[in-house]
Amino acid sequence: MGTRKKVHTFVRVKPTDDFAHEMIKYGDDNKSIDIHLKKDTRRGVVNNQQTDWSFKLDGVLHNASQDLVYETVAKDVVAQALDGYNGTIMCYGQTGAGKTYTMTGTTENYKHRGILPRALQQVFRMIEERPTHAITVRVSYLEIYNESLFDLLSTLPYVGPSVTPMTIVENPQGVFIKGLSVHLTSQEEDAFSLLFEGETNRIIASHTMNKNSSRSHCIFTIYVEAHSRTLSDEKYITSKINLVDLAGSERLGKSGSEGRVLKEATYINKSLSFLEQAIIALGDQKREHIPFRQCKLTHALKDSLGGNCNMVLLTNIYGEAAQLEETLSSLRFASRMKLVTTEPAINEKYDAERMVKNLEKELALLKQELAIHDSLANRTLVNYDPMDEIQIAEINSQVRRYLEGTLDEIDIINLRQIQEVFNQFRVVLSQQEQEVESALRRKYTLIDKNDFAAISAVQKAGLVDVDGHLVGEPDGQGFGLGVTPFSAKPGKKSKSKKTFKEQLSSSARKEGASSPVSGKELDVSTSKTQLTPSSKEGDVKDMTIREQETSSLEPLPSDSPKEELRPPRPSTPPPKPVAFEDFKNERGSEINRIFKENKSILNERRKRASETTQRINAIKREMDVTKEALNFQKSLREKQGEYENKGLMIIDEEEFLLILKLKDLKKQYRTEYQDLRDLRAEIQYCQHLVDQCRHRLLTEFDIWYNESFFIPEDLQVALKPGGSIRPGMVPVSRIMSLGEDAQDKFSQLQQVVLPEGPDSVAFYNAKVKTEQKHNYLKTMMGLQQAHRK
Repeated sequence: MGTRKKVHTFVRVKPTDDFAHEMIKYGDDNKSIDIHLKKDTRRGVVNNQQTDWSFKLDGVLHNASQDLVYETVAKDVVAQALDGYNGTIMCYGQTGAGKTYTMTGTTENYKHRGILPRALQQVFRMIEERPTHAITVRVSYLEIYNESLFDLLSTLPYVGPSVTPMTIVENPQGVFIKGLSVHLTSQEEDAFSLLFEGETNRIIASHTMNKNSSRSHCIFTIYVEAHSRTLSDEKYITSKINLVDLAGSERLGKSGSEGRVLKEATYINKSLSFLEQAIIALGDQKREHIPFRQCKLTHALKDSLGGNCNMVLLTNIYGEAAQLEETLSSLRFASRMKLVTTEPAINEKYDAERMVKNLEKELALLKQELAIHDSLANRTLVNYDPMDEIQIAEINSQVRRYLEGTLDEIDIINLRQIQEVFNQFRVVLSQQEQEVESALRRKYTLIDKNDFAAISAVQKAGLVDVDGHLVGEPDGQGFGLGVTPFSAKPGKKSKSKKTFKEQLSSSARKEGASSPVSGKELDVSTSKTQLTPSSKEGDVKDMTIREQETSSLEPLPSDSPKEELRPPRPSTPPPKPVAFEDFKNERGSEINRIFKENKSILNERRKRASETTQRINAIKREMDVTKEALNFQKSLREKQGEYENKGLMIIDEEEFLLILKLKDLKKQYRTEYQDLRDLRAEIQYCQHLVDQCRHRLLTEFDIWYNESFFIPEDLQVALKPGGSIRPGMVPVSRIMSLGEDAQDKFSQLQQVVLPEGPDSVAFYNAKVKTEQKHNYLKTMMGLQQAHRK
């Protein structure tokens, strides 16, 4: 772990024409700020009211530009993030004090951009300066609104809304948000597009102190992962930068909030109070418990507050006398945060693939060194590789000859050979035990007296007495019947057997022709199961290919001959059921085909599951009949008397066949039941594919229906065919009538701004694309509403 260091705190004063020079004074070193209040004369002569405060900080930013703020506050934190250190930059203060302006800035002027876009630029600039490392950047944007978690990037078409609510999860690696989308960004412009997309989804409201007040806490996180391009380095580093824009605390008497805004203000002040409680607890060295779980904000920032992180707090305050009480409250929070210490350390991980390659290389070098050592020691050439089948067979032969006495000793060559010799001793011993047991079983029908489960089952069947003694004597030729007592009545047994056979045949007839009672019918059903055309592996492979086909399906290109020869559009849109049939036959034919194939596979799996269930039921019925037959044999044995000789029991041949048959039926039952479980899993998987295809088919139909019957024809003529984006979506970049204002504005900005700041190209490109996208969405919604009217 790294050394402990204190949190850096800075204060930024919002510029104002009505600055309270008499009440607010700055230190000469710009690291302290003094507050002076005049005594309230209404309290009388004896007045112990405190009038002076002094706060020591790491820097005071007064009338500072956005460039100076970033250089002072954030540049070092971002630079250390690429070396493997986590970083957090947090803006705190009263509502309207300039937190969002400091963190995000304005998109209208490139020079007024805030800490967040500048941090993204610095990350990508440093990546270009490190060609020896392969660095990947991912981003996420979290919003905490009224103690609920929201993904500000869920509006992207490839993300979509989450079905389950997001939750905060802790693990040994830290705290992360389950359900929050993380997006890979390969270039600076993509990162800016994600930033602007999230900013448009933030919740804002207006009150007397701020017309664009943020009503939620937002955390923009940059994830960095750096791998060395040299194969010898198996370690890689990871880090994350949390850029936190807190909602402002507000006094309800000054803001005049009502209704929904009042409820939002209550949640904001509550969460900020819990944040301050956590900061006070962290600053107290005697405190053992830190209340991180009191609210979602402190829980999500548990790693940043006093953990493995470089922490920087930027407090935004007013410079006016009317806001002096809130200014004092913010400065007290900053002084308490300065007491908190963190323990930043480099986050190192190991690449398993590179580690294996390095170990293989080291193993080869050690083998070469060992070969040199053998040659210097005048040893014969020794093979240290794993033994093959021929060498193992030779060792097995040596062990057998050693046990037989034909070989006096086994030469020792290396450690692998010694281990294999002992292993072959174990193999030979096991084989000899099996040979002895099989020889005994060929001659006797044996039951192990140590197998209590088998003894209990045989006792229930009436084959042994309570003392475990077996009955009967083998005749050496097959299954003996034992010596019958003189009191037994001859002929009674055969009559009983005949009666039981008649009962068995009558019960089989009651089951019907479809019941696989006989062994022959059971063999047929089993063979049918084995001769099913598709095996399990084939099914899984087929479904995997089908899933890939479903997920990567692309509709037909828009410039196909069918599109060129399309008939003129009717004045009124056709009913959706009729249009849906046309869509399935034309542009949606490929999706419809895959949907039908998946559905047929699903029906086939369901049919197989039904057949397997029927077979299981039939086997269960036959098991019940067989158990009844065994019970009948037990009753016969009790009537005739039980015989015992030398601890062995002579079992009647018919009864023994019933036992074997019951054992086979149980084995078939387990096999069929396992097949049924596999089929149910496949049915669930196929159902998922069918639902996915159905959703894709309906989504593509809605897009096609809107484009074909709602967008004006003159707008369609303006679109050039052969767009590069996926069919079914109108290319935003080609709708010239919707993006003229933004395009003209962008051209003017290029002429005026780019000569002064060439690095702003990615910033403005992302801004214009985001605006064009939202203009298009607004226009489409307006067209649909107009058509409904």
